[in-house]
Parts: sequence; C-alpha cells; structure tokens
Amino acid sequence: MTRAGGADRQLPGDGADAADLADVECAACRTPGVRLFTILAWVDDRAALHRVYSNMPQAYPLSGEKVMPRDAPWIGQVVIAQRPYLGRDAAAVAAVFSDHALIASLGCGAVINLPVIDGGRTLGVLNLLAAEGAYDDESLTAALPLAVYAAPALRRWHAGTGRGSLT
Repeated sequence: MTRAGGADRQLPGDGADAADLADVECAACRTPGVRLFTILAWVDDRAALHRVYSNMPQAYPLSGEKVMPRDAPWIGQVVIAQRPYLGRDAAAVAAVFSDHALIASLGCGAVINLPVIDGGRTLGVLNLLAAEGAYDDESLTAALPLAVYAAPALRRWHAGTGRGSLT
C-alpha cells in the first residue's frame, strides 16, 4: 500500500511499524475519509496521550503530548470505557479539544476518535478529522476496524521504550 501525501508525512522511525501506521492512514483515507490523521499512544502512569504518528507534522508533530485528567469526559469515554467518540460538527470538536481553533484552521470540523484496545488494555487512540459534517454513524462503523490494524504497532511501542519511536 502506498502512503498518501508522500514527503509531508512524519513517521515515527523507518521500520515496519512506521509503514504499518502509514497503512492505517491509507485505509482511513479510503473509508471513512480523513484530512488530519494522528495516532496517540496512551501512557497510563502519566494519563498522557503521546503522538506517535501524524500526517500533518507541522501542526501536530511527533512526540507531542496531551495530558488530560482521568475524569475528563472524553478520556472517560474513549480511554477508560473504550468507546469511540463521534463529533459531527465544530461545536462537538470544540467541546472536547482545547486546540479546536488549530483544528478548525486545518479545515476540520468533525472527528472520530477510536480507542486501540489489546487484551482489554487501551494502547492508544486513532484520531480521524475531516470537514464539518463529514462523519456520521455509518462513518463511525466503517472506521472501527482501523483500530484493530493499529494494535500491533502500538503494542510494540508499549513493549519498547515507550518514548516516541516505533522502531
């Protein structure tokens, strides 16, 4: 599978894991479609989401982190309860993301967040963003298998150093 976009991609290393995550992005581009795509590894002991893949590294660089309280509603839903989040419009994006202005500046106003789960443990979150109104219940259903595809690479990230690289 070829990566969408080519040179503007920033990958977390040059091994098979980077290619695996680029393949997840390619699948997301086909269905349900995506403008901004990132993968965050969940670092449980710090309640942090550590970015390990980004298709827009200028705006969302690798190794960036989001630390959110465990009792935040979005963390509770996606990371703790392991249920996807569907934000159909800019208001739904703004309700859960403090960087909503940057997201909007990139032409994104809808989001699907998918927990990546392995053996009952949340390994991370896939973030798919597109234009406002681009996602609905059917889009969410179509996106669900993407989390399964990302699990092996995130499992290796957690088994390794757990710091920024999937190689």
